[in-house]
Amino acid sequence: MTKLQYKSACVPTSSNVTPDSNHSNSSQSTKVIALTKSAIVVALYVTITIALAPISYGVIQCRLSEMLNFLALHNKRYIISITVACAIANIFSFGPIDMVVGSLASFVFLWIGRIICNKIQNHIVKYATFAVIFSVGMFPIAIELKAMYNMPFFATWLSLGLGELVSLVLGGVVMTALGKFIDFSK
Repeated sequence: MTKLQYKSACVPTSSNVTPDSNHSNSSQSTKVIALTKSAIVVALYVTITIALAPISYGVIQCRLSEMLNFLALHNKRYIISITVACAIANIFSFGPIDMVVGSLASFVFLWIGRIICNKIQNHIVKYATFAVIFSVGMFPIAIELKAMYNMPFFATWLSLGLGELVSLVLGGVVMTALGKFIDFSK
């Protein structure tokens, strides 16, 4: 079968497609595309985090995969994607407690950031506000490290927050550049 014959065989004709079945296929196709995009974001986050493990974990960290957090501003499905990705990536950090605390903190601050920042029209101000919210939102991780390893809370929160801010500023530049070519809202 040639490519043309294959394409022709795959194209539905009016004789084998009813309006209801075409709508069902379209709806199912849209769901598959959304799920695929979410899975790609999870895979990218986990891969970037693990590939850059020396700077992705610890009290002093710059997790560049956090740039993907900005996707939550464009489509709420990415809140779940980033939360799942954070849980998977945190398997390699401080273990099960960090999987729960880190991913829940991400979930909460992704929602807070989305609610606050989607009211802001200016793209740069929106991304900058989101970066600050997420950087300040590192306090649950600082509490976790204080409880687990007796790390000094404020110094830990400051180092985590600054690392988060650096990664989100760099990530904001990358995501802004990519946003010129990719519609993140779809």
